[in-house]
Amino acid sequence: MTQRLDYAKASPDGFKALRGVYAYLHTCGLPRELVNIVYLRVSQINGCAYCIDMHSRDLLEQGLAIDKLVLVPVWREAGKMFSARERAALAWAETLTNVAATGAPDEQYAAAAAAFDEKELADLTYAIGLMNALNRLGVGFRNPPAAAARAGT
Repeated sequence: MTQRLDYAKASPDGFKALRGVYAYLHTCGLPRELVNIVYLRVSQINGCAYCIDMHSRDLLEQGLAIDKLVLVPVWREAGKMFSARERAALAWAETLTNVAATGAPDEQYAAAAAAFDEKELADLTYAIGLMNALNRLGVGFRNPPAAAARAGT
């Protein structure tokens, strides 16, 4: 894959603004692992190789078991591998990532609101929105995953 445009270099202020949201989410109080699992799932749905590679590696570095990592795309079938809060976050992430098709139904909102307080739900939604934006940059401008760059492809 050949990168089309280095968006961070082309628009450093725009990239800085997105990085500001990313930095906030590191300090917002949501568990880091939960946020990275959400980032990974959103990136899987959007097909962003760069972000899938990055967030998989982040999760492994944080100590996430490989068994859990490989089951992120099929979390509904993974039983108790994912906590109730993780399942609620993943469902909300899928609903919002596919918002054109889902319309973010009341039942999905109620399930997310039952698992997270208002601030947490707002922050989780910021994380979902941020990753969707970054995925569009990564896919649109063909940001190559680090693993492919190391492999020389």
